[in-house]
Amino acid sequence: NNMLDFVFAVDDSVTWHMMNLLKNKSHYSFLKVFGPKQISNIQSYGAGIYYNTLVPCSGRMIKYGVISTDTLIDDLLHWKTLYVAGRLQKPVKILTQNENGKLQAALVSNLKSAVTAAFLMLPESFSEEDLYMQIAGLSYSGDFRMIIGEDRSKVQNIVKPNVPYFQKLYSNILQDCPQVVYKHHLGRLEATYFNADFFLLLSFNNIQIDKSPEGQFTQLMALPRTLQQKITSLVDPPGKNRDVEEILLQVANDPDCGLVVHQG
Repeated sequence: NNMLDFVFAVDDSVTWHMMNLLKNKSHYSFLKVFGPKQISNIQSYGAGIYYNTLVPCSGRMIKYGVISTDTLIDDLLHWKTLYVAGRLQKPVKILTQNENGKLQAALVSNLKSAVTAAFLMLPESFSEEDLYMQIAGLSYSGDFRMIIGEDRSKVQNIVKPNVPYFQKLYSNILQDCPQVVYKHHLGRLEATYFNADFFLLLSFNNIQIDKSPEGQFTQLMALPRTLQQKITSLVDPPGKNRDVEEILLQVANDPDCGLVVHQG
Protein backbone atom coordinates (compact mmCIF):
# COMPACT_ATOMS: atom_id res chain seq x y z
CA ASN A 1 0.00 0.00 0.00
CA ASN A 2 3.03 2.30 0.12
CA MET A 3 3.17 5.07 -2.45
CA LEU A 4 5.61 4.17 -5.22
CA ASP A 5 8.20 6.89 -5.78
CA PHE A 6 9.60 7.66 -9.25
CA VAL A 7 12.21 10.21 -10.26
CA PHE A 8 12.62 11.30 -13.89
CA ALA A 9 15.90 12.94 -14.90
CA VAL A 10 15.19 14.98 -18.02
CA ASP A 11 17.51 16.97 -20.28
CA ASP A 12 14.96 19.72 -21.04
CA SER A 13 12.52 20.39 -18.19
CA VAL A 14 10.40 22.96 -20.03
CA THR A 15 9.74 20.64 -22.98
CA TRP A 16 9.09 17.70 -20.65
CA HIS A 17 6.50 19.59 -18.58
CA MET A 18 4.90 20.96 -21.75
CA MET A 19 4.39 17.44 -23.13
CA ASN A 20 3.32 16.06 -19.76
CA LEU A 21 0.75 18.83 -19.27
CA LEU A 22 -0.80 17.85 -22.62
CA LYS A 23 -1.02 14.18 -21.60
CA ASN A 24 -1.44 14.31 -17.80
CA LYS A 25 -2.72 17.73 -16.81
CA SER A 26 -4.65 16.24 -13.86
CA HIS A 27 -1.38 15.21 -12.20
CA TYR A 28 -0.50 18.84 -11.51
CA SER A 29 -1.71 21.15 -8.76
CA PHE A 30 -3.07 24.65 -9.44
CA LEU A 31 0.44 25.50 -10.68
CA LYS A 32 -0.54 24.06 -14.06
CA VAL A 33 -2.24 27.37 -14.88
CA PHE A 34 1.18 29.05 -14.99
CA GLY A 35 2.46 26.77 -17.76
CA PRO A 36 5.58 24.66 -18.30
CA LYS A 37 8.15 27.48 -18.15
CA GLN A 38 6.99 28.69 -14.74
CA ILE A 39 6.76 25.12 -13.41
CA SER A 40 10.37 24.60 -14.52
CA ASN A 41 11.37 27.82 -12.74
CA ILE A 42 9.72 26.56 -9.54
CA GLN A 43 11.50 23.23 -10.03
CA SER A 44 14.88 24.99 -9.94
CA TYR A 45 14.44 26.06 -6.29
CA GLY A 46 15.51 24.01 -3.27
CA ALA A 47 16.68 20.54 -4.24
CA GLY A 48 15.93 21.22 -7.92
CA ILE A 49 13.13 18.66 -8.17
CA TYR A 50 9.41 19.13 -8.87
CA TYR A 51 6.95 16.52 -7.52
CA ASN A 52 3.50 15.45 -8.61
CA THR A 53 1.97 13.37 -5.82
CA LEU A 54 -1.07 11.14 -5.21
CA VAL A 55 -1.22 10.10 -8.84
CA PRO A 56 -3.36 6.97 -9.48
CA CYS A 57 -1.54 4.51 -11.74
CA SER A 58 -2.31 0.85 -12.49
CA GLY A 59 -4.36 0.37 -9.35
CA ARG A 60 -2.02 2.06 -6.90
CA MET A 61 -0.84 5.53 -5.90
CA ILE A 62 2.47 6.92 -7.13
CA LYS A 63 4.38 10.17 -6.93
CA TYR A 64 7.00 11.31 -9.37
CA GLY A 65 9.70 13.93 -9.24
CA VAL A 66 11.22 15.69 -12.23
CA ILE A 67 14.83 16.90 -12.07
CA SER A 68 17.10 18.22 -14.81
CA THR A 69 20.00 15.92 -15.70
CA ASP A 70 22.50 18.73 -15.03
CA THR A 71 21.05 19.38 -11.55
CA LEU A 72 21.15 15.67 -10.78
CA ILE A 73 24.79 15.37 -11.86
CA ASP A 74 25.70 18.43 -9.76
CA ASP A 75 24.09 16.92 -6.65
CA LEU A 76 25.72 13.52 -7.24
CA LEU A 77 29.19 15.05 -7.60
CA HIS A 78 29.07 17.84 -5.03
CA TRP A 79 26.19 16.98 -2.63
CA LYS A 80 24.76 20.46 -3.08
CA THR A 81 21.57 19.38 -1.28
CA LEU A 82 22.10 15.59 -0.98
CA TYR A 83 18.38 15.15 -1.72
CA VAL A 84 18.50 12.96 -4.81
CA ALA A 85 22.14 11.95 -4.26
CA GLY A 86 21.08 10.58 -0.85
CA ARG A 87 18.33 8.47 -2.42
CA LEU A 88 20.79 7.08 -4.96
CA GLN A 89 23.14 5.94 -2.18
CA LYS A 90 20.49 3.35 -1.36
CA PRO A 91 19.29 0.50 -3.60
CA VAL A 92 16.92 1.80 -6.28
CA LYS A 93 15.61 0.32 -9.50
CA ILE A 94 16.90 2.18 -12.54
CA LEU A 95 14.20 1.54 -15.14
CA THR A 96 15.91 3.09 -18.14
CA GLN A 97 19.01 5.17 -18.76
CA ASN A 98 20.36 6.81 -21.89
CA GLU A 99 24.03 6.74 -22.85
CA ASN A 100 25.19 9.65 -20.74
CA GLY A 101 28.77 8.98 -19.68
CA LYS A 102 28.88 12.03 -17.41
CA LEU A 103 25.79 10.87 -15.51
CA GLN A 104 27.13 7.32 -15.23
CA ALA A 105 30.41 8.59 -13.79
CA ALA A 106 28.53 10.85 -11.35
CA LEU A 107 26.42 7.91 -10.09
CA VAL A 108 29.60 5.95 -9.27
CA SER A 109 31.25 9.04 -7.75
CA ASN A 110 28.27 9.49 -5.41
CA LEU A 111 28.60 5.91 -4.12
CA LYS A 112 32.35 6.34 -3.56
CA SER A 113 31.71 9.59 -1.68
CA ALA A 114 29.13 7.85 0.51
CA VAL A 115 31.65 5.14 1.42
CA THR A 116 34.34 7.74 2.18
CA ALA A 117 32.06 9.82 4.43
CA ALA A 118 30.88 6.68 6.23
CA PHE A 119 34.49 5.53 6.78
CA LEU A 120 35.29 8.84 8.50
CA MET A 121 32.32 8.47 10.88
CA LEU A 122 32.91 4.80 11.73
CA PRO A 123 35.51 3.32 14.11
CA GLU A 124 38.62 1.52 12.89
CA SER A 125 36.84 -1.84 12.73
CA PHE A 126 33.19 -2.42 11.86
CA SER A 127 30.85 -4.81 10.07
CA GLU A 128 29.45 -4.49 6.56
CA GLU A 129 26.03 -3.94 8.10
CA ASP A 130 27.42 -1.06 10.18
CA LEU A 131 28.74 0.47 6.97
CA TYR A 132 25.39 0.22 5.18
CA MET A 133 23.59 1.67 8.21
CA GLN A 134 25.99 4.61 8.20
CA ILE A 135 25.58 5.16 4.45
CA ALA A 136 21.78 4.93 4.59
CA GLY A 137 21.77 7.46 7.44
CA LEU A 138 23.90 10.07 5.65
CA SER A 139 21.00 11.87 4.03
CA TYR A 140 19.08 11.94 7.34
CA SER A 141 21.95 13.33 9.44
CA GLY A 142 20.76 16.92 9.10
CA ASP A 143 17.05 16.17 8.71
CA PHE A 144 15.04 17.82 11.49
CA ARG A 145 12.17 15.37 10.85
CA MET A 146 14.28 12.58 12.38
CA ILE A 147 14.35 14.60 15.61
CA ILE A 148 10.73 15.76 15.88
CA GLY A 149 8.72 12.69 15.00
CA GLU A 150 9.89 10.58 12.07
CA ASP A 151 10.41 6.90 12.82
CA ARG A 152 13.80 6.69 14.57
CA SER A 153 14.29 3.19 13.21
CA LYS A 154 13.79 4.40 9.63
CA VAL A 155 17.41 3.74 8.64
CA GLN A 156 17.33 0.22 10.09
CA ASN A 157 14.08 -0.47 8.24
CA ILE A 158 15.77 0.56 4.99
CA VAL A 159 18.93 -1.52 5.49
CA LYS A 160 17.76 -4.76 7.11
CA PRO A 161 15.51 -6.05 4.27
CA ASN A 162 17.87 -4.79 1.56
CA VAL A 163 21.34 -5.95 2.64
CA PRO A 164 21.88 -8.11 -0.50
CA TYR A 165 21.12 -5.07 -2.65
CA PHE A 166 23.48 -2.86 -0.63
CA GLN A 167 26.17 -5.52 -1.10
CA LYS A 168 25.54 -5.55 -4.85
CA LEU A 169 25.71 -1.76 -4.97
CA TYR A 170 28.93 -1.34 -2.99
CA SER A 171 30.93 -4.57 -3.33
CA ASN A 172 33.08 -3.42 -6.27
CA ILE A 173 33.87 -0.09 -4.60
CA LEU A 174 34.92 -1.79 -1.37
CA GLN A 175 37.05 -4.38 -3.18
CA ASP A 176 38.85 -1.64 -5.12
CA CYS A 177 39.41 0.59 -2.07
CA PRO A 178 43.07 0.45 -0.94
CA GLN A 179 42.16 1.48 2.62
CA VAL A 180 39.90 -1.53 3.25
CA VAL A 181 41.12 -4.68 4.95
CA TYR A 182 38.63 -7.56 5.22
CA LYS A 183 38.71 -9.57 8.43
CA HIS A 184 36.97 -12.68 7.09
CA HIS A 185 37.50 -14.77 10.21
CA LEU A 186 35.57 -12.18 12.21
CA GLY A 187 32.59 -12.28 9.87
CA ARG A 188 29.23 -13.74 10.77
CA LEU A 189 26.20 -15.32 9.17
CA GLU A 190 22.72 -13.96 9.59
CA ALA A 191 19.40 -15.30 8.36
CA THR A 192 17.07 -12.64 7.00
CA TYR A 193 13.44 -13.73 6.66
CA PHE A 194 11.50 -12.33 3.72
CA ASN A 195 8.38 -14.38 4.45
CA ALA A 196 7.37 -17.55 6.29
CA ASP A 197 8.71 -19.86 3.57
CA PHE A 198 11.88 -18.14 2.42
CA PHE A 199 14.98 -16.77 4.06
CA LEU A 200 18.35 -15.67 2.79
CA LEU A 201 21.60 -16.54 4.56
CA LEU A 202 23.82 -13.48 4.51
CA SER A 203 27.54 -13.45 5.11
CA PHE A 204 28.89 -10.32 6.77
CA ASN A 205 32.56 -9.43 6.73
CA ASN A 206 34.25 -7.30 9.34
CA ILE A 207 36.11 -4.39 7.78
CA GLN A 208 39.14 -2.55 9.05
CA ILE A 209 40.24 0.83 7.70
CA ASP A 210 43.16 3.20 8.16
CA LYS A 211 42.29 5.72 10.88
CA SER A 212 45.70 7.38 10.95
CA PRO A 213 45.78 11.17 10.38
CA GLU A 214 47.28 10.47 6.95
CA GLY A 215 44.49 8.03 6.07
CA GLN A 216 41.77 10.39 7.31
CA PHE A 217 43.30 13.33 5.43
CA THR A 218 43.18 11.32 2.19
CA GLN A 219 39.50 10.58 2.84
CA LEU A 220 38.67 14.19 3.74
CA MET A 221 40.29 15.42 0.53
CA ALA A 222 38.09 12.99 -1.45
CA LEU A 223 34.80 14.26 0.03
CA PRO A 224 32.32 16.20 -2.14
CA ARG A 225 32.98 19.92 -2.35
CA THR A 226 29.89 21.04 -0.38
CA LEU A 227 30.72 18.81 2.58
CA GLN A 228 34.32 20.06 2.59
CA GLN A 229 32.98 23.63 2.67
CA LYS A 230 30.61 22.80 5.56
CA ILE A 231 33.46 21.23 7.54
CA THR A 232 35.66 24.24 6.80
CA SER A 233 33.04 26.69 8.05
CA LEU A 234 32.65 24.67 11.26
CA VAL A 235 36.36 24.58 12.05
CA ASP A 236 37.80 27.82 10.65
CA PRO A 237 37.12 30.89 12.82
CA PRO A 238 35.70 33.91 10.98
CA GLY A 239 38.35 36.16 9.49
CA LYS A 240 41.11 33.55 9.31
CA ASN A 241 40.43 32.50 5.70
CA ARG A 242 42.80 29.56 5.81
CA ASP A 243 43.31 27.18 2.91
CA VAL A 244 40.79 24.29 2.75
CA GLU A 245 43.63 21.75 2.61
CA GLU A 246 45.17 23.21 5.77
CA ILE A 247 41.84 23.03 7.62
CA LEU A 248 41.16 19.45 6.53
CA LEU A 249 44.65 18.46 7.70
CA GLN A 250 43.75 19.89 11.12
CA VAL A 251 40.49 17.91 11.14
CA ALA A 252 42.35 14.71 10.13
CA ASN A 253 44.46 15.04 13.29
CA ASP A 254 41.43 15.71 15.51
CA PRO A 255 40.28 12.74 17.67
CA ASP A 256 36.72 13.95 16.97
CA CYS A 257 37.20 13.92 13.18
CA GLY A 258 34.16 11.66 12.62
CA LEU A 259 31.93 13.97 14.70
CA VAL A 260 33.05 17.01 12.70
CA VAL A 261 32.20 15.21 9.43
CA HIS A 262 28.81 14.22 10.84
CA GLN A 263 28.07 17.81 11.85
CA GLY A 264 29.12 18.99 8.38
